[in-house]
Amino acid sequence: MSDEVDKHLGDESTLVSLLKQGQEDAFRVLVRRYETRVFSIAYGITLDREESLDIVQEVFLKVYQNIHTFREESRLSTWLHRITVNLCLNWKKRWKRRFRWHHQPLERDQSGNDLKSGTEAHYPDALYEKKEFQKIFWDRLNELPEKTRAVFVLKEVEGLSYDEIAKTLGVRTGTVSSRLFYARKRLKESLKQYLEEGKNS
Repeated sequence: MSDEVDKHLGDESTLVSLLKQGQEDAFRVLVRRYETRVFSIAYGITLDREESLDIVQEVFLKVYQNIHTFREESRLSTWLHRITVNLCLNWKKRWKRRFRWHHQPLERDQSGNDLKSGTEAHYPDALYEKKEFQKIFWDRLNELPEKTRAVFVLKEVEGLSYDEIAKTLGVRTGTVSSRLFYARKRLKESLKQYLEEGKNS
């Protein structure tokens, strides 16, 4: 697919119109534009790389199958976010059936090793501490209720506004605010001991 095709479909309404006509180029543009964002949301909620990749495929499959139902009353990205969050909230049911929990780092190279910067590679202690904190952070994030975690991810990872999050989740902005406050408070409290221990070590 050429950049010219992507540029030609820059207008969202044009993209949606061509998607509804079943244009394959339009669907490829859609995936190209949103797959990274969809994966970030999925990973932030499930904390499972392989499941997140599966969810990304499910999201675009649902879009392909149901684009004709999209009424354009909200932005296309908002609709995509809503589908992603709904699939992620149903993910836990699948996980229980499969009896497994497989946590992997978000970024890996093709050999399966964690990606490292040149500086970190020469300072294994610093790298270990950084990874240890990341693991603790994701573990604490996983302890939050799914709907609360979804709000936190949409705000802190994706940078959506309160109104955008409310539209995505189908709740009031006040609910978004209270869930975000709760998430930040819980994370701050649960990480406080770890951070204090690090300062004293």
